[in-house]
Amino acid sequence: MNTPIRILGIDPGLRRTGWAIIDAQGNSLRFVGAGTVTSDGKADLASRLCQLHDGLDAILHDHRPDEAAVEATFVNKDASATLKLGQARGIAMLVPARAGLPVAEYAPNAVKKTVIGVGHGDKKQIHMMVKVLMPKARFDTDDAADAIAIAICHAHHRQSATSRLAMEALK
Repeated sequence: MNTPIRILGIDPGLRRTGWAIIDAQGNSLRFVGAGTVTSDGKADLASRLCQLHDGLDAILHDHRPDEAAVEATFVNKDASATLKLGQARGIAMLVPARAGLPVAEYAPNAVKKTVIGVGHGDKKQIHMMVKVLMPKARFDTDDAADAIAIAICHAHHRQSATSRLAMEALK
């Protein structure tokens, strides 16, 4: 019998990092949980990164995912903001990797194309399609909804991502 794969989707951000857990079994997806890890905007950068680390680590401990997917960083006009986002993304990749999980990365356009059918769309379209694909999904922030979309994207593309990771390990 086909065993479900538990997937952790992560939408990294320094202020708010969205997370979602879904189970994928063949073409069937089941919502498990979603939420947002926040950092104290008044704290120094290192402390904020620790807060994100500890929050994601607790989620891994509570939900025991098998695989993780993280949204790739987009570059914006503010170099400082891009750098801080990259550091938060590093934490989002480090936590599952340190737990021994394979970590896949998906560009924002790939996530949108998988979930809403086109590479460019707004938050409302993502929310609507997440609800269509997973009617029992509950999310408290846009970041958590995006994390669900990232997990769905990985569920649809995980075989090719897993194969790619295996091939890279052989190099």
